[in-house]
Amino acid sequence: MWCDLAITAEEDTRVNLGQLTRFTLSQLKNATENFSSRNEIGRGGFGIVYKGVLSDGTQLAIKRLKLESRSIGNEKQFQTEVEIISMASHRNLLRLYGLCTTPTERLLVYPYMANRSVSFQLKKTDHGAPAMTCQMRKRIALGAAKGLAYLHEQCNPKIIHRDVKADNILLDDEFEAVVGDFGLAKPIDFKNTHVTTAIRGTIGHIAPEYMSSGKSSEKTDVYGYGITLLQLITGQSALNLSRLADDDVMLLDWVRKLEKENNVEKMIDPHLKEYNMNDIKELLKVALLCTENNPTSRPKMSEVVNMLEGEGLEERWAEWEQREVQRNQEALDMPHLPVGWNLDSNSSFMQALELSGPR
Repeated sequence: MWCDLAITAEEDTRVNLGQLTRFTLSQLKNATENFSSRNEIGRGGFGIVYKGVLSDGTQLAIKRLKLESRSIGNEKQFQTEVEIISMASHRNLLRLYGLCTTPTERLLVYPYMANRSVSFQLKKTDHGAPAMTCQMRKRIALGAAKGLAYLHEQCNPKIIHRDVKADNILLDDEFEAVVGDFGLAKPIDFKNTHVTTAIRGTIGHIAPEYMSSGKSSEKTDVYGYGITLLQLITGQSALNLSRLADDDVMLLDWVRKLEKENNVEKMIDPHLKEYNMNDIKELLKVALLCTENNPTSRPKMSEVVNMLEGEGLEERWAEWEQREVQRNQEALDMPHLPVGWNLDSNSSFMQALELSGPR
């Protein structure tokens, strides 16, 4: 577990802490050109991430936590990230390379992800860069699923990420998915089903049961993963205020409506010039299964891996369609508002609010 890593003076050499490397502050300042804004590659609620290059040419991503007041929250986030990553080791999980602690600084050092993140790649097309191919997106979906399945089912205690989104699915130089940012992650004993906390995460990615009760579980991670799949399909953000007039601000609502209309082509990322419709529909089915309102109806991440590898998807989808028929019938049977009864549209709209950001 956690031990106090604070140091009172810098050393000229790195000191290994188990598998971690302790860096001096001067090494990381030199690597980032004194934390120059030119090297900034990410920014979030807990700090700023910089690209760094060591004297031997090694490229790193260095997260500098905000410690203006040495807040308890920031210190806890630093400790959490070190603890969680020390528990988990998998090809599709971000590896902590090292750290630096001084009386005034907390820095975490990771391998540099050459292709940044899923969200970065989806936005990159706005500047004319080539889009990720359909096959790349499928591979990313599978890699992220494997990383989350490892956290949920192979770690002891199991770990829930609690902030699964496109910003936190990182991509290495071969576009292999790497689940990152464990600042909100929580270990949870196998005999427990959930952990209750203050709501943290990003609106649009937060599962409805977590939003209403503060209870998060591996199924809330599954929900966030499903939204990320929809982003891979559509190229869009989880919230789109341009659709406010159509009451389709949430990406999931928009996609569900198009799926009901059997209009899948309209939702496909327009930058994706070539694609296999069967592949798109496969990702869509998995995404809709993962974003069921009822958490017990969502698959486990190991089941998602199996479905993406060609096992069990059609059976699960047939069950989903049966539930959808039942839901539609229940909606028809519900009493309707009297004619002329107008609701203020603003009362039902949830402001798009970031509760956490990419870090």
